[in-house]
Amino acid sequence: MRAWRVGSAGSIDRSPLGACHEPVPEPGPGELLARVLACGVCRTDLHVVEGDLPVHRRHVVPGHEIVAEVVDTDHTDHTGFAVGDRIGIPWLRHTCGICEFCQRGAENLCPGSRYTGWDADGGYAEYVTVPADFALPLPTGYDDRELAPLLCAGIIGYRALGRAALPDGGVLGIYGFGGSAHLTAQVALARGARVHVMTRGAAARELASELGVSSVQRAADPPPEQLDSAILFAPVGELVPPALEALGAGGTLALAGIHLTDIPPLNYQRHLFRERQLRSVTSNTRVDAREFMAFAQEHRLRVTTHPYSLDRADRALSDLSHGRFDGAAVLVP
Repeated sequence: MRAWRVGSAGSIDRSPLGACHEPVPEPGPGELLARVLACGVCRTDLHVVEGDLPVHRRHVVPGHEIVAEVVDTDHTDHTGFAVGDRIGIPWLRHTCGICEFCQRGAENLCPGSRYTGWDADGGYAEYVTVPADFALPLPTGYDDRELAPLLCAGIIGYRALGRAALPDGGVLGIYGFGGSAHLTAQVALARGARVHVMTRGAAARELASELGVSSVQRAADPPPEQLDSAILFAPVGELVPPALEALGAGGTLALAGIHLTDIPPLNYQRHLFRERQLRSVTSNTRVDAREFMAFAQEHRLRVTTHPYSLDRADRALSDLSHGRFDGAAVLVP
C-alpha cells in the first residue's frame, strides 16, 4: 500500500514527510482493518510532523480524521462491525478503562491514552487498523470528504464549545477560523448564539460571513460587543490576552488546540478579574464523539473541504501551514 511517514520532524517546508510502499497491516485482537476512503488534514498532523508534539512513535503515519470501509476483523464476533461497514476513525484510539479519570467519565485525561496518527499509524495511507471499541458509526447524508473533518475538527470543536460554557442565546467569540472553527460556529448558531469571528485570512473571513455569523474582523481586533464565551482555535498564544479582554464578567475562554505558542504576561485586572476563566481542552471522550455525530445527523452541517490526492499529502500540510485555503483539506486515496 501507499503511505506517508514522518522522517525527521521539522518544518513542513523542509519535506519531513516521506512517501513509501509497504505491506497492508493486519488487525490485532479486537481491531478492524479498514480501507481509507478519505482522511482529513488536521493542524495536529502538522504539529506531529513538525515536532511541536513529542515523538510517540518513530516514523509514524499521520492522520486521524479517517473515513474508512471495514475489510477485515480479528476474526472474532465481538467487534460490533462487519466487513463493508463505513466507519470513522478519530484521534482517540485507546484508554485504560480503569484509572480514576476513565471511571469518572473523563477518559480524555487517561494517562494511558493513545492516539491515531501519533501513537499508532494513521490515515495518510491506503489502509489502517483501529480498535473496534474506538471506531465510530457515521451520520448519513454526507459524502466521505464531508465526513472526514467531523472526526476531529468537529468533535474537538464540540468539546471546546462545552468547555467555553456558552449560555443559552449567548455571545460567542471565535479566534481563528479553519476546519474546526467553521463547524463549531454552525453548532453555536444552531443553538441560538450570536457569533463573532476574529481571524487573519481573507478567505476564512469570507466563509464566516457566508455561514451567517454576526461580525467578522481581523485576529486581534476587538469584537463589537462583550463576549459571554470565546474559543481560541488558532495556535497563537498572543491572542489569549485580547480574547480574555473581550470577555464580559464571568466569561470563559477555551483553548481548543493541542499546541499553543507561549502566552504573553497577563494583567489580572484587565484579563482575569470579575471571574473570567481560562480553560484548556484535552482531546475528547467517546461520549463527546457520539453526541457530536448525533448532532451532525440532526443538523445538516456545511462542511467546506478541499480535496487532495494521497500523493499530495505533503502539499496539503504545507498549504494548511501557510493558510492557503479556508475550511479543511481532505486526502482522497
